[in-house]
Amino acid sequence: MLRIISASVSLRPSLGCLPCVGSACPASSLPGVGWRPRGRFLPPLHHLSLGAVPSLTPISTLGRSPFAPLSLFQMALGSVASHWLSHPPSPSFPALGETRLHGDSCWDLQAPSACRGVGCCAREVLVPEGPLYRVAGTAISISCNVSGYEGPAQQDFEWFLYRPEAPEAALGIVSTRDTGFSYAVFGPRVAAGEVQVQRLQGDAVLLKIARLQAQDAGIYECYTPSTDARYLGSYSSKVELRVLPDVLQVSAYPPGPRGRQAPTSPPRLTVHEGQELALGCLARTSTQKHTHLAVSFGRAVPEAPVGRATLQEVVGLRPDMAVEAGAPYAERLAAGELRLGKEGTERYRMVVGGAQADDAGTYHCTAAEWIQDPDGSWAQIAEKRAVLAHVDVQTLSSQLAVAVGPGERRIGPGEPLELLCNVSGALPPPGRHAAYSVGWEMAPAGAPGPGRLVAQLDTEGVGSLGPGYEGRHIAMEKVASRTYRLRLEAARPGDAGTYRCLAKAYVRGSGARLREAASARSRPLPVHVREEGVVLEAVAWLAGGTVYRGETASLLCNISVRGGPPGLRLAASWWVERLEDGELSSAPAQLVGGMGQDGVAELGVRPGGGPVSVELVGPRSHRLRLHGLGPEDEGVYHCAPSAWVQHADYSWYQAGSARSGPVTVYPYMHALDTLLVPLLVGAGVALVTGAIVLGTITCCFMKRLRKR
Repeated sequence: MLRIISASVSLRPSLGCLPCVGSACPASSLPGVGWRPRGRFLPPLHHLSLGAVPSLTPISTLGRSPFAPLSLFQMALGSVASHWLSHPPSPSFPALGETRLHGDSCWDLQAPSACRGVGCCAREVLVPEGPLYRVAGTAISISCNVSGYEGPAQQDFEWFLYRPEAPEAALGIVSTRDTGFSYAVFGPRVAAGEVQVQRLQGDAVLLKIARLQAQDAGIYECYTPSTDARYLGSYSSKVELRVLPDVLQVSAYPPGPRGRQAPTSPPRLTVHEGQELALGCLARTSTQKHTHLAVSFGRAVPEAPVGRATLQEVVGLRPDMAVEAGAPYAERLAAGELRLGKEGTERYRMVVGGAQADDAGTYHCTAAEWIQDPDGSWAQIAEKRAVLAHVDVQTLSSQLAVAVGPGERRIGPGEPLELLCNVSGALPPPGRHAAYSVGWEMAPAGAPGPGRLVAQLDTEGVGSLGPGYEGRHIAMEKVASRTYRLRLEAARPGDAGTYRCLAKAYVRGSGARLREAASARSRPLPVHVREEGVVLEAVAWLAGGTVYRGETASLLCNISVRGGPPGLRLAASWWVERLEDGELSSAPAQLVGGMGQDGVAELGVRPGGGPVSVELVGPRSHRLRLHGLGPEDEGVYHCAPSAWVQHADYSWYQAGSARSGPVTVYPYMHALDTLLVPLLVGAGVALVTGAIVLGTITCCFMKRLRKR
């Protein structure tokens, strides 16, 4: 019973049974197998949904001439179809996959792209899905690969072009095996390297055209000469390329003057460090196809040539409308310092907040036109770039300068001290983008380094005093636009030294965040304050010379003064150093008590923990009393007087100091205390001994009395 199989079948001459009688013929002798005269080749029989074919007209009857027209082949194919329609299927017709002889020829009937035999598959050539749209003047790469082939791993490829005005004429472009393959229209371009075929691997290549021309539009065919034992599958594949006119436009916005007044080079902009840098770009296209524009702003280092190698992307708008920044600018984009916006349909604006020194350079706007290919991937079809401006960033460090006055100062103690600091330079005014702080530093004469902070005004204009200056009448104020004054109401000898004015410039980042951009110090300004000439001497001793435990120890300190201004006041304090094994310990001296220049007593910590009293017993005589002296109060004591002067601003400063010699305090025990312990011990021993003797005698007497 005959089975009619409905399938897409391919009628191909079998290489296993050649149409040569009595011998095997080479593949080149078969029509349409491995032979291509001048860009045209006789293809195999087309696929027909015929189910089963009862009988076939051998192709060998068409003749062996390689120049047989294609219409003869189509006639042979038509005869196959008409014969099948006019004759019912015969049981003797070969089934799919069989090979049978018919007269002096043989036919192989098999499904396309199916494997025949072990390891035998149909050849398949693949190119991208079309049509492809590209812009004149741009580059294009068309891939082609082959699979399911037999023979060597490295296959050859030939590219042909069918132009719309001559769709039947195949123009040879380039080949991997024949350097003279190109037609005259492509020969010079191939020789110049503008058109070339690049091998990716043995069975894959790229056709690369560096600059498309309008006449490059058409259907591109990739053909692979056969290396198979059987002529199976497809040996070529085609894709259409359409070349669009270049209508992409890019320019700076707002545009500069035109005509004779137009500058020959891009404008030069100067911005201060910390200020905003704003640049605009105009990008538009009138391509009839649906395309997307991607616009990016880039920067090249100053005086560098423009190119992809030197252009560093700042920020860009992708085809999917996503905003992305180059690697060095990613943090600033995330912090809001870098912004990119679209104004209208054609205008783009980039704003760089808090300009830095590294932002200097030549800025460009690049517009790229993208189109989606039939396979879903996006391809860039055009790109243009315009120079926007040469940008110079005026750094604050190069402009900030500080000067002080009025010069070297010599004043007496208690007199006011005024110093002026002037900040100069081409600086942006304080406000939205910049802020400044000014302070004074002082180092004692001969001391290295800038010294310690005296006073300062911060970026908000709030003044503060440095460590050690709290409680003094010191003013720090702004007296002019960039002039600051330091005023000490009453100078002291300790204020003598070298003064410097320190100015710092800050730029604002995102929000209210400040970043220090520059700092500058003035030249040193010497200040001399006359000494008071106060000389102090102190003598301390222990009243009575000897002190016993439980008594009160009185230590006296007499102070002598030479020189000094009227109204000089004295203060005295008492200190103790403990003894360890007869030697002074390494611990610092401990304050026991004292009396200040204002007559207020100050009590410290007594070693024995008992009560302490300090008092002024004379104009220049101080006394310390330790009540209930104990062994823990043993140590070396000394008196430390100091001279103080009060100025008109009611502040005190120390005009001199001294230290007395050491006074050793050793609490002795009384003689009675010395004999009391042995007496008590002897009495206790006698009582115990007497009790033992008495008990022993009584016990013996009672035993003898009991016996009687």
